Amino acid sequence: MLALESWARRLLSVLRIITGLLFLEHGTQKLFSFPAPFPFPLSSLLVVQGGLEIVGGVLIILGLFTHPVAFILAGDMAAAYFWSRC
Repeated sequence: MLALESWARRLLSVLRIITGLLFLEHGTQKLFSFPAPFPFPLSSLLVVQGGLEIVGGVLIILGLFTHPVAFILAGDMAAAYFWSRC
């Protein structure tokens, strides 16, 4: 059990960095068409969402304000999910 506890902080950091990179990738796709062009026309809501994903992804990667940023991004993703289902 002690061996697992010693790896917990490292693995949580890896998970946090990967999650931040995924948010950063989706935000840059929306705003800068990188690494692939965004397939839909941009509305003002998508521009705001892309900005949130870029700023939030960078903050999560750096480990700054992770709890409030994760809360905001979780709400952003929940809203995007429900809007895509309508």
